[in-house]
Amino acid sequence: MLSNVLSATVLGVHGQPVAVEVHIGQGLPGLTILGRPDEVCREARDRVRAAFVSSGLDWPARRITMNLAPSDVRKVGSSLDLAIAIAVLVANGKVPLASVANTAFVGELGLDGRLRAVVGAAPMIAARRDVDVVVPTDNWAEASIVRPRSVRVASSLLEVVECLNGLREWTCPEGARSRDSVAVVVPDLADVRGQATARLGLELAASGGHHLLLIGPPGSGKTMLAQRLPGLLPRLDDDTALAATMIRSAAGESLPPGGLVTVPPIRMPHHSLSHIAMVGGGSGVLRPGEISLAHGGVLFLDELGEFAPSTLDALRQPLEEGVVRLSRANATATLPARFTLVGATNPCPCGGGPPGSCSCDDSALARYRRRFSGPLLDRFDLRVVVQSPEADELLGQFAGESTAEVSVRVQAARERAIERQGRLNATLDASSIDEHATLSEVARRLLRDNVERGRLSGRGLLRVRRVARSLADLAAHDGELTDHHIAAALALRSHIGVRPRP
Repeated sequence: MLSNVLSATVLGVHGQPVAVEVHIGQGLPGLTILGRPDEVCREARDRVRAAFVSSGLDWPARRITMNLAPSDVRKVGSSLDLAIAIAVLVANGKVPLASVANTAFVGELGLDGRLRAVVGAAPMIAARRDVDVVVPTDNWAEASIVRPRSVRVASSLLEVVECLNGLREWTCPEGARSRDSVAVVVPDLADVRGQATARLGLELAASGGHHLLLIGPPGSGKTMLAQRLPGLLPRLDDDTALAATMIRSAAGESLPPGGLVTVPPIRMPHHSLSHIAMVGGGSGVLRPGEISLAHGGVLFLDELGEFAPSTLDALRQPLEEGVVRLSRANATATLPARFTLVGATNPCPCGGGPPGSCSCDDSALARYRRRFSGPLLDRFDLRVVVQSPEADELLGQFAGESTAEVSVRVQAARERAIERQGRLNATLDASSIDEHATLSEVARRLLRDNVERGRLSGRGLLRVRRVARSLADLAAHDGELTDHHIAAALALRSHIGVRPRP
C-alpha cells in the first residue's frame, strides 16, 4: 500500500517542495522516516501517532516506511506533520487517493490532534502555488497573501479527514484583508528641533538610498533622527513587499494585521547580537538575520563602535550586492538584504560633549578609531556630525518641517532619478555614473584635487558623485553637477574620530 502527498519545507526564505511517500507493508510494527529529516521533523512519528489516538483514528499496526522526497534536501521543523498523517491515512485506505490529488498539506500536529500554525508558512505555500493548500486556521493570513490556487483551512486532524472523506465542508475563512486596512503610525520629523545638517542627511538618504553615519555626543538626537527615516520612504512596491513578508514569515515573526508588509521596516539590533543573528544562518536551519529582516527598509546600528568588528565587516558584501549568501555543510541559500544602513556613534570614547570638553588622549582616540574598519566606513555615503541642539531650539515654539512635508520632496527626487536612469542614485555603478552624473569642469577639478590629496578612494569618489546627484535631484536640477553640488557632498562626508575643538 503506497501513497504520495504534497507538502513543503523552508530553506532560507524560500519554500522547497516536498513529497511525502508512505509504504505500509509486512514486518514488525514501526515507523521509519527517510529523506534527511532534522530532529524536530523526525519527532513527527510520535506527534502523529498521538494525534491519531486522540482523534479516534486507527494507527496501522504494520511496518511503515516513509520517504521525504527529494532525499538530498534537509527537512526542518514540524510543517510536514499534517502531510505525514494524511499520507498514512491514504496508504491505509482511510482517505481516498483522489481527494488528495493536487492538494498540499502544511501544518504541525498537537498531541490532541489540533493543528498549530508553523513558522515560514508563506514561503512554503508559495512553493505550492500551483495546487490547493490545506493550512491551520492561524496561517490563513499568510496563505491569503501568497494566493495559491485555493486555500483551505482546518483546526484539527479530524476535521481534515472528514472534509477529505466528504463528511463535511471545508471552513470558509474570511476574505483577504486589504493591504491598506491598518494605518501604521510612524514618528514625525517635526519632533526634531534644529539639526539642519542631520535633517538634510536623512532627506538625502531617503531620496537616493544612501547609507548614513551619524556622529555626535550622547543626547544629541542621533537615535531620534534615525527612527524617523522609514517615515520618509515610500511604501514598498509589490515585489519588495512580498519579499519582506516572506522573510518575516521565515524568521517566525508576526505579520502586520493586513498580512502583507507594506511599510518599510526598521531593525535596531543590540550591539551584543551574534554574527549569525546579524547575517542569518544557523546550524541546520538557514534562518534570515537582521540584515534580511531590514530588506526594503532601514538597519539602524546604534553605538556602532560597540558591535564586534567581525560582525560589522560581514555587512560589506551585502551592502554592495543587496543579498547575503549563506553556505553550510548541509545547504546553501541566498537571502535578500537590500537596505539603508544607518549607524550612530560618539566622536570619541568619552562621548565628546560641548566643544573643548573631550578628555580622551591620543592613544584612546586611536584605539577608538580602529574599531571601525576603513572599508566599512568607506561604504557610508553620508557621514554627518550631529551637534547638540541649542537651548533656544529645544525650547522654541516653532518645529521643523514634518515628515509629510519632507516626504513630498523625497518622492519627487526618487521619481526623477528612476525616470532618468531606472534606479536610485545609490545604486549607480562606475559604468553608468558618467552618463547620469556628468560634471562641470570646475566640479571635475575639485574632485581631482581631493583624490590627489588622498582624501577620496576610488569607491569614495563614486559615492560622492552619487550624493551630489541626489542633491541635484532634490533641487530639481537635471543638468551637469556643479562645484556647489560636489562641495556639499564632500562636506557631508565628515571623518569619524575628530576631537571637538574649543
